[in-house]
Amino acid sequence: MMGTVNRVLLGLAGLILLVVGGAVLATGLGLSVPSWWPFDGKDDVLLSRSDRSRWRDEGWWWPAVIAVLAVLVVLALWWLLAQLRRARLAEVLVDSGDGEGALLRGRALESVLGSEAATLDGVSEAKVRLTGRRTAPQARIRLLMEPHAAPEQALRGLTDEALAHARTSAGLDELPAEVRLRAVKHRAERVS
Repeated sequence: MMGTVNRVLLGLAGLILLVVGGAVLATGLGLSVPSWWPFDGKDDVLLSRSDRSRWRDEGWWWPAVIAVLAVLVVLALWWLLAQLRRARLAEVLVDSGDGEGALLRGRALESVLGSEAATLDGVSEAKVRLTGRRTAPQARIRLLMEPHAAPEQALRGLTDEALAHARTSAGLDELPAEVRLRAVKHRAERVS
């Protein structure tokens, strides 16, 4: 989701900047511009003196300008913080029973879960990625299935064995998982 938002926002910002920058450059070079374009020549300014002072005496003008700019700053900060947030879970908090708790490396749990899932019948390869919060992790699992595999058996084995073991060993009440299945590319078998 965040990748899509990034691409759309960056695409829109780039397109707007390209159009406005190109039009200002064309005006500055003395090229002809459309009649509706606010600049006429090299010595023209972005806002004339009358444009700059038109709304100055209105009581709503400056609060509206400040509110719009504040919203833009908050949105920009939100976007920046969203970029810095890690998509992969670094650690999982395990309840040790003594009130303290212990930290389990997220990659260690991913590795064990992936190794156990890869041993299931019909599974060629398993990739696991933990997301969410360290007190409530979520698993994203990709299984590469052999041509003879039965997806239902693989999912049942994953749920009853690998996910159950991970949940028990980490002391989690639940470990929601999103599983994606993909078949191994293989040649067609000849029947004679």
